[in-house]
Amino acid sequence: MCAFFALIAKEDATKPPTLGLLFVTIHPRCSPLPMENLLTPELEALRYIQYDAEDRIGYITLNRPDKRNALNANVVSELKQAFEFAENDETVKVIVLRAAGEVFCAGADLAYIQDLQGFGYTDNLEDSTHLMQLFHQIYTLKKVVIGQVQGHAIAGGCGLAAICDLTFAVPEAKFGYTEVKIGFLPAIVSVFLLRKIGEARTKQLLLSGDPIAAQTALDMGLITFLAPKEELADRVRTYAQRLCRENSAQSMEVTKEMLARLPELALEEGLRYAAQRNAEARGSEDCRRGIAAFLSKEKIGW
Repeated sequence: MCAFFALIAKEDATKPPTLGLLFVTIHPRCSPLPMENLLTPELEALRYIQYDAEDRIGYITLNRPDKRNALNANVVSELKQAFEFAENDETVKVIVLRAAGEVFCAGADLAYIQDLQGFGYTDNLEDSTHLMQLFHQIYTLKKVVIGQVQGHAIAGGCGLAAICDLTFAVPEAKFGYTEVKIGFLPAIVSVFLLRKIGEARTKQLLLSGDPIAAQTALDMGLITFLAPKEELADRVRTYAQRLCRENSAQSMEVTKEMLARLPELALEEGLRYAAQRNAEARGSEDCRRGIAAFLSKEKIGW
């Protein structure tokens, strides 16, 4: 075992995160980055997003509670930086996206919406592409991303919650895509929603623009789990730790990649692709280790 000290955020459900000192013990299969490279200068300079890691879980925190964690171009840029760092952080196996304050994310920042009024088509396309890149980045990330939704997730905020591989939410949270109510379009998220919950439910959400309760979001498949507010952080952490401990990182990565690719393939092409990935996996070191442990009735540690 090897260990190092790092400054991370202490979590308090009633306050924005504050810095504290953490003693981190790293699994021997991990190769921790040198202390001086733990955070890049770009991450240390983030204003709206906070990144920290503990027990092989990387936490990306929306940290604008005074603005209900609303999105603008700078927030999107910082999210992209944080996810890129987490994907390449060798001490991290699973990523959690969470937020400070009472609201997970209220969608676009009001000042940002006002600025958009002066944009022409080229500027609007560039800005829209910026958000599209973030959603695509999260969807295709090599590591599992778990959403921890402690409050309302509306419009772009609902998009962030839905794009995660797995999403925990509190029963009090509201979800919805309200864009049609202001003459806007929930365009980018529609691509992912059609894959995730199907055409009928996507139409129901996007054409009505009506917020839905967390239980309805769960029933639709928009989110994955409900947890009481006082248990949310522990439930997410326990689940993430189980993925770290029980599952092969390589297997989860390839499974994510395969699931993202299959919807665009015709039936026979998809089956051929799945068979190829299956054959490739059988020759991997992780598969050999896993099968050897299974046959010898030993518990493997990942």
